[in-house]
Amino acid sequence: MDIVAAYGEVGTFRGAAEMCGTCHKTVRRVMDRHAAGATRPEPPVRRRNYEDVRQVVVKRVASTRGRITAKRLLPEAKAAGYVGSARNFRRLVSECKREWRRSQHGRRPAVWTPGETLIIDWGTEAGLHVFCAVSAWSRFRFVRFAAEEGQATTLRLLAECFEVLGGVPKIVLSDRMGCLKGGVVAGVVVPAPAYVRFATHYGFRPDFCEAADPESKGMVERLVGYAKSDLVVPQGLVAADLVSANRAAAAWCDEVNGVVHSEIAAVPADRLEVERPLLRPLPGLRPQIGQVVVRKVDKLSCVRFASGCYSVPNRLIGRRVRILAGDGRVKILDRDEIVADHPLVTPGEASVVDDHYGGPRAARRPVRPQTAAEKAFCALGPVAEAFIKGAAAAGVTKLSGELAEIVALEPAHGRAVLLAALERAVTFRRWRAADVRSILAAGAGAPQPTAAGEALVYPFPAVPTRSLDDYRAGELG
Repeated sequence: MDIVAAYGEVGTFRGAAEMCGTCHKTVRRVMDRHAAGATRPEPPVRRRNYEDVRQVVVKRVASTRGRITAKRLLPEAKAAGYVGSARNFRRLVSECKREWRRSQHGRRPAVWTPGETLIIDWGTEAGLHVFCAVSAWSRFRFVRFAAEEGQATTLRLLAECFEVLGGVPKIVLSDRMGCLKGGVVAGVVVPAPAYVRFATHYGFRPDFCEAADPESKGMVERLVGYAKSDLVVPQGLVAADLVSANRAAAAWCDEVNGVVHSEIAAVPADRLEVERPLLRPLPGLRPQIGQVVVRKVDKLSCVRFASGCYSVPNRLIGRRVRILAGDGRVKILDRDEIVADHPLVTPGEASVVDDHYGGPRAARRPVRPQTAAEKAFCALGPVAEAFIKGAAAAGVTKLSGELAEIVALEPAHGRAVLLAALERAVTFRRWRAADVRSILAAGAGAPQPTAAGEALVYPFPAVPTRSLDDYRAGELG
């Protein structure tokens, strides 16, 4: 417009060019374009060398919620065909991050109602699967460990959480756990049938977060991180001992629930006492969780589960029992009664309880004397049985003759002395009749062994003592 106004004022191309600081050719082109009614042409947009990988960057920025750096993303962009400089790529990442932040809208803070919402989630640390639940209003926290995150385990720990709370909330909020959802239709999660039956039994409504929206359950996300950093790592808990880990988790929950919460400025355990009357009452019985395994008790009064063998009372031989496994334990039920509780064993091993068979196991292969000499020797008592087993283990081939010679020593020495000699022979592993005769010949002069650790007391004679003053030399004159 300056050129057009200058030309209208002076009427010459060169005069207008002088006034506007340009050449007369430019003034001519502008005036011709103005006379034709055309507008100023837009300069062509220069295509940046990073446009081919823009969608890759946009996707990675969105998936990492704007936290990925250009340095970490550059190798992936080069693999996708980017050939520009790192400096230019940083401009692209910065631009994509600004666009992503502008697309994020502010959140409205949640207003929690007592007895309404319980939030649950899983985490993993050092091979341990951490189940966390927190009551939204009271901030009462519940943490337990498991070996896996299956549906039966999740529902079992959720039932245990209800028992610790002393009631059932109206809503249980979780993320889209694969073990709890049966499918997704138009963005709406359809709960799994077993989860619906469980919720119906306890009387709560299952609810799920939106996809890729961890902020909606940030309360339990913080609890998962807190349990990892303050419980699992400091105490060195491992997945091999779930019983001890869960015992430590229960003690940790009692500790953190008994101190003032920084956000609500109150003790969660005290707030739970206020919230508990508003919770639904617990049902009379726990629901049947997971698939029940039915086994028939065999002739050994045992059942097999996961290639392991577990004993049950022998009165149940031939009957069918139910098996429930969890937390490293195997519980065996006859109707609704727990008749056996075993630790989970590895495949091929067995867990046997002596009480299921009427007492401790009897000794195998008891001594059964046949000849008269054997019967006379075994009549000496348990020491005679120990002597026979020890001699047999030592390979004494002519043991029958040795027994007859030992029995013949009783009239000469007496039963009590002979039994003491046999005990000494067993102690020192002497299995011949000649050895027993040598022990009898030694009599009381044979040294008696004393158990290690006991002091030997010798009665030393008492002697009169004199003062050291009696030995002092007299003063020199």
